[in-house]
Order: sequence, then C-alpha cells, then structure tokens
Amino acid sequence: MLDDLKIFIAAADTKSLTAAADKLGMTIATVSRRIAALEAKLGSVLLHRSTKGLTLTTVGERYYRECAEFIDALDQRISNLDHTLNSLEGDVKILAPTNLGSGPLDEFWVHFAAQYPQISLRIELSNQYESLQDTQADLALRSGQSSNLSLIQRKVGEIQGVLVASPEFSPRPNTLSELEQTESVAGQLFTDWHIIHESGQEHAVYKTHRHTGNDMRIAANLAKHGHGVTLLPESIVYEDVQQGRLIRVMPEWHGRRREIYLVWPYRRSLSVRAKLLRDELTKFLHSQAWFIPS
Repeated sequence: MLDDLKIFIAAADTKSLTAAADKLGMTIATVSRRIAALEAKLGSVLLHRSTKGLTLTTVGERYYRECAEFIDALDQRISNLDHTLNSLEGDVKILAPTNLGSGPLDEFWVHFAAQYPQISLRIELSNQYESLQDTQADLALRSGQSSNLSLIQRKVGEIQGVLVASPEFSPRPNTLSELEQTESVAGQLFTDWHIIHESGQEHAVYKTHRHTGNDMRIAANLAKHGHGVTLLPESIVYEDVQQGRLIRVMPEWHGRRREIYLVWPYRRSLSVRAKLLRDELTKFLHSQAWFIPS
C-alpha cells in the first residue's frame, strides 16, 4: 500500500506516467497498473489520463494533500532512523555485572573510548538482572543464560573460579579436609563452594566463612590482607596473582565455570555502534588470560 501511494504521488508530481516510471525506476505498465489497483481499492478515480498527461481529480487532490504530507513525514522518520542505526556518532548503552564491568573491563572501556571518540558510552553496572527494554539498553553482558525468548544470546566464553590466599596466609590447605577447616572469606554469590579437580572429580565444600561481602572485591581485598582463603572468578583476582599479592591455593582444583553471554533484543535492529561494541568487546574478552573463549 505504501509503495502504491508513493507511485501515485510521483505520478501526480510529474503529471506523466513516463516521467513517474523514470523517477521510480519502473516500467510505464507497472506504474499504470499499480495506480489502477490503488484506485480500485479506494473506489475512486484519482487521476485523469489524457494525451496531454495526468491531472488530479477532486478526490485525487484531497488524497494527494493528505498522503504527500504523510509520506514525507514517513520518509523523514526512516531517514532519521537510518542515520541513527548507521552512524558511528551517538550513544551506545550496555549493561554489565558490577564485578566484571568494573575492574576486569576497565582497560577495555578506556581503549574503546579512545579508539572511537565519536561514540558516547553509557555503561550501567549492576549485579541485579536489569531488563534491556526497561533500561533502553542496546546490549547486555550477562553471567549465565536467560530463559527470555525475546533476547538473542551469544555465548562468548567462560570464567572459572580459583582458590587464592595471601602469600603470608598460613597454614595454607593442601587437602580437601584442610580446606574445609581453613578460615575463609567469600562474596555472597560465592558462599557455596563447589570445586572441580583437573581430573574431573567434583567436591562440595561445606564451610561457614569468617567474613562475607555482597561485592566480590571485598572478599578479594580481605584475602589479600591475610584473612583467609577465598574462591572467586579468575577475572577478579588475575592481576593480584600476577603481581604476587595473591597466590593460587590447591591449583589442581577450580570452581565452576561461569558462562558469559552478550545479549540484545531479538526484535530491535542493532546500530552500527552497538555492533562495533559487541564485536570489540568479544575480541577483548577472547584476548584475556582469565577468559576461556567459546
């Protein structure tokens, strides 16, 4: 129907089937047939045909005024949307877990902002499940798969948990029974310790932790200052281990792997900015020693 309206308006503007066909890149027969079909649908003649060309009927004039304004506004909206989706200049909003978005991804945000200065990052960090629709976010970085069928979910990899402690912490456990008796600290999301041996053996560690915090960085900081062993995602403690502020404990054991997904709305077209952020973030994650790519 919209295409037929555009054909009618082109014919009315040019006052010629031939000129309208040239303007639209169609055959004269197609233009004539589509206008006739529109007139049949409306039950009114819109254009008088003569050897001198086309002229609008009274009904056609009224219809032209209403439709031309509508089509112009629609074309402008489409043009604006096309610019929004295809321009590198503008905002891109991403949601991410606090303990992944801040710290492990600090380097990425700085690099992306420097490399693409025309893009304005809108980063929202939370350990709560935030709706992309409610927050009007373009993308979300998520730990674990969602059951929401309205989202496209791309698994980008996994992060495993590791046992760590301060180099000064003593005595350090070497066996499962010793680990269960050792003082420990934990983030609230990691209070239940389920560890896996490199051979594939699994073990649930039942502990009452000496200290807990609702931010995993609190547990990491307490461990660095000698207050116990902790089990945390390797992304959080990797730099501390590299710098010697923490050391691996019982390195043949590790925690369960957290699956990491990039998600975006199924029915919403991603802007080139969002696609660029998605792809650059994936490349960054895949380059990190603490990340296990899919």
